[in-house]
Amino acid sequence: MKIKVLHRSLEQHLPESSSSTAPVSRNLDPALHPFARPREYTRAVAAAKLERMFSKPFVASLEGHGDGLYSMAKDESGGLSRIASGSGDGEDESDEEDRCDSTEARGSPRLLTCGADKTVKMWDLKGSKGTNVIPLQTYMGSAGFNSISHHRYDPIFATASSQIDIWDETKTSPLSTLKFHSTSALSTGEHIVSVAFNKSETSVLASSGSDRTVCLYDLRSGKALGRVSMAMRVNQLVFNPLQPPILLCASEDHNLYTFDMRNLSTTTQVYKGHVGAVMSADWAPTGREFVSGSYDRTVRLWTAGEGKARDTYHTKRMQRVFTSLYTLDSKYVLSGSDDSNLRIWKAHAADKLGVVDKREMARKEYRDGLRDKWGTVADVAKLERQRFLPKPIHNAEQLRRTMLDARGKKEENRRAHAPKGLAESGALKPKPARKLAIQQVES
Repeated sequence: MKIKVLHRSLEQHLPESSSSTAPVSRNLDPALHPFARPREYTRAVAAAKLERMFSKPFVASLEGHGDGLYSMAKDESGGLSRIASGSGDGEDESDEEDRCDSTEARGSPRLLTCGADKTVKMWDLKGSKGTNVIPLQTYMGSAGFNSISHHRYDPIFATASSQIDIWDETKTSPLSTLKFHSTSALSTGEHIVSVAFNKSETSVLASSGSDRTVCLYDLRSGKALGRVSMAMRVNQLVFNPLQPPILLCASEDHNLYTFDMRNLSTTTQVYKGHVGAVMSADWAPTGREFVSGSYDRTVRLWTAGEGKARDTYHTKRMQRVFTSLYTLDSKYVLSGSDDSNLRIWKAHAADKLGVVDKREMARKEYRDGLRDKWGTVADVAKLERQRFLPKPIHNAEQLRRTMLDARGKKEENRRAHAPKGLAESGALKPKPARKLAIQQVES
């Protein structure tokens, strides 16, 4: 005779303590759960809907400037609560100064500002505040400055005007001058728009000019590494903080481009979506996302490697966005616009402000996992993709799409009706999309 006994241990079914929950045992055999996938898909749709319902990205608006904001800088030494903004009103810095860069120089936080008055000023952030503050140092230039960038470690900085000057904080005259932009006959009378030091390869400097060129320099040799001519002007350059070769360009042709500085003959990715000139861009400290501000009055958030923006921020009152910035904790995004306001946004629109307990965090991580898993399927994909934009921006997108379709159709007709010899030679072969904005490459 056989006797079968069911034995259950109380340790497997009772909670470990009076405050903890009772353990739950589950049989994960797929045969016992025929509706697991439909149930999970329903939860993914609900998670996507909750994400959109709680998406309230706007946090606050900071006032104080009397004119539009044209530049911002964050404290790279780790000061999360300290942001410098530059405006055309001349109140916070000096008259007509509209570019700034912050640095932790020799143990003391300092701020560098430059402007159209041909001066660069260094300010002590821990000193007295007000309208009558005297700068620590003043550097005189030969022309109005458009951009400034400080070396990450050394007490040197670069300025952009009609030429690129390299300065030492302890000297009032430039150490050297870089003029690769003006070597072309087409560059006569042009000026430098933006300069940027590489945060990791600190001897590398990038610049963009009004002659539609992007140049790379090596400060150790004082020579140019290469130059690429774009279809339209690049308004700002930013190096990826964790991938030194990656250079992000905010272009006048409504697109953003990333380059590998080891190969300037092609872009690594084209980011499309803006319907106005892209005026600014900034990488998140993680190097995986970046933010852009545009003349179309929107702020867009992008994921590196994905050509479409993951989110778009706008308000009724916000005007043309000239500067945008990621905070050092990657939780917030700052934008400065022509209406003299500095706005604070959440980097992820549905994130909760304040303290989040462990159970709520676990539920959110589970919902995010469902959205990632089902993000390309039916209703979940539609909810993740759909964004309602202001009517002028929506109409501009439709017009741009119509123009691009007409241009593509025209090129197809030209190739279809071209002479036989010309078509076979490959002269009318369409140019790859990643090389479409590149006109010429020099080394």
